[in-house]
Amino acid sequence: MDSSTALYNQLKEAQPFFVLAGPNVIESEEHILHMAKQIKAVTSKLGLPLVFKSSFDKANRTSSKSFRGPGLAEGLKILEKVKITYDLPIVTDVHESSQCEAVGRVADIIQIPAFLCRQTDLLVAAAKTGKIVNIKKGQFCAPSVMANSAEKVRLAGNQNVMVCERGTMFGYNDLIVDPRNFEWLREANCPVVADVTHALQQPAGKKLEGGGVASGGLRELIPCVARTAVAVGVDGLFMEVHDDPLNAPVDGPTQWPLRHLEELLEELVAIARVSKGKHKYDIDLTPFRG
Repeated sequence: MDSSTALYNQLKEAQPFFVLAGPNVIESEEHILHMAKQIKAVTSKLGLPLVFKSSFDKANRTSSKSFRGPGLAEGLKILEKVKITYDLPIVTDVHESSQCEAVGRVADIIQIPAFLCRQTDLLVAAAKTGKIVNIKKGQFCAPSVMANSAEKVRLAGNQNVMVCERGTMFGYNDLIVDPRNFEWLREANCPVVADVTHALQQPAGKKLEGGGVASGGLRELIPCVARTAVAVGVDGLFMEVHDDPLNAPVDGPTQWPLRHLEELLEELVAIARVSKGKHKYDIDLTPFRG
């Protein structure tokens, strides 16, 4: 069994769930190593499998002036150092087919951004690396669409695929999480992940001084969405975490404070362990006489 399949099976079997977590974007090598150490300490204490997340390039920012990160080459060097130093698998996102081969040499999970969830060439290129592919559901998509996206990965020869809920557009500058999607995404026949931070973005909802806009968010509702997700019985949680979210260069309003990570995950583990969300009810509709 190759290492990707072994990790995939480990994540599928994780009880009560696995965690994909880290800061939104690589700010510096020092910061990323610090965050990886701290997050691993928390998840190890709670017995939760961790895949460390950060992005080398934020290519789909609202403004061209937004911070994007160190870029492909430098970013992958930093992520590889995290992987070696802390013995952690890595998840990071790609935006172009040409990035997949290089990213696949470092990352254990290649993430497809929500905006690109139907891009066949990108899905196929990610699949051909042999690494696990995590596809975020487009904000504009019904959950049924993700079965097709997952099948594109499988048809390219890679069975190690996951799908991720991250909210649906609800009017302008807002997203809403429909908990029914966690159930319907299971029709893709693969692990279901809940992105409990991006799901609370307010795209282009924050006006900047001097004009322009950036993403806002509703950080205070992250526990609400996370509690719902684990109660329904998702397989994994995706969370962006920061030690200083008010000064994070990207997506500060939807990054969870590192100081509260253990507290929140501890509660979520307790909820997941008493929930029967992963077990479908066998509903008996025959007449009931009491």
